[in-house]
Amino acid sequence: MIRLRNIIVLAAGVLLTLTTTSCHEVREFADNPRGNFEALWTIIDEHYCFLDQKGIDWDAVHDTYSRRIGPEMTSEELFLVCADMLDELKDGHVNLSSSFNTSYYRKWWSDYPQNFSARLIEQSYFNFNYRQSSGMLFGILSENIGYIQYSSFSNPIGEGNLDNVLFFLKNTQGLIIDVRDNGGGDLTNVRTLVSRFIDGPTVVGYISHKTGPGHSDFSEPYEIKYNPAETWRIHWGKPVIVLANRSTFSAANNFVSIMKLLPGVRVVGATTGGGSGMPFSSELPCGWSVRFSACSMLDAEGHSTEYGVEPTEGCAIDMDPAAALSGHDTILDFAITLLQNQ
Repeated sequence: MIRLRNIIVLAAGVLLTLTTTSCHEVREFADNPRGNFEALWTIIDEHYCFLDQKGIDWDAVHDTYSRRIGPEMTSEELFLVCADMLDELKDGHVNLSSSFNTSYYRKWWSDYPQNFSARLIEQSYFNFNYRQSSGMLFGILSENIGYIQYSSFSNPIGEGNLDNVLFFLKNTQGLIIDVRDNGGGDLTNVRTLVSRFIDGPTVVGYISHKTGPGHSDFSEPYEIKYNPAETWRIHWGKPVIVLANRSTFSAANNFVSIMKLLPGVRVVGATTGGGSGMPFSSELPCGWSVRFSACSMLDAEGHSTEYGVEPTEGCAIDMDPAAALSGHDTILDFAITLLQNQ
């Protein structure tokens, strides 16, 4: 997931805006099934950032699910109705949390091929003889290609650790960064990693926040700019391929969107899972919390990546299950061949 604290200056403004959104009347809701339902619907109506982009008729959604609310329903029954309503957003960043359950929309990845097996790579490509540091599994493939598998941007990347990893791989002819099944995490780690592949201040995307309760009430997009790592750090100037699948989500989705637009970088595999909104949390009268996408993030070309980042043209490929049984990851093999043919 993307964490708000990572764009420090912008996040402060975002939080302020979301808590003091214009001078419109703030409704109070009773702590009963009807009141909690209406509170949840209103929070999403006023703060969720993709209603217009996704073409969701939120008023019609209200009418559909409102009919399922009754004064005598249990908390479990109310939770299920509310969770079903939130599923209409089709957003993996949207969660309703109670003491007994947490809702989560899974179809953004469950309806697609997995396209990844960590065990296959560890066994067939490294014979379990790989290195690990700062949440990164890395090594040199037999074709003299460097390989880094980073499973979660929640794992902090130490600058010194990254220096050691890149130094170890420095004599390879190219680098593969595998973020398949990376569900996101901390944007600070995205910045740390990207900084080794840029040679000057680089606009990596834009962010806009809600300025009012209307579905289209947004600020003008603000630039998000990354600086390269210090000159005495290890920088990478050789070709890079990023491997992605549908379970590459949130901060990992952001990483792919940035890397794809850098010179000398290609994205191989499947379209990522998306998740470009910056999450924000609110609370219902009963104490349940709701987490949702509140601020829209765009790539460096001004395009939304909420629906995912497509592979570089000509680089879309799925894993072949039959080949996997014989020890071959067809996505990784495709990337290796591309680097060999540079």
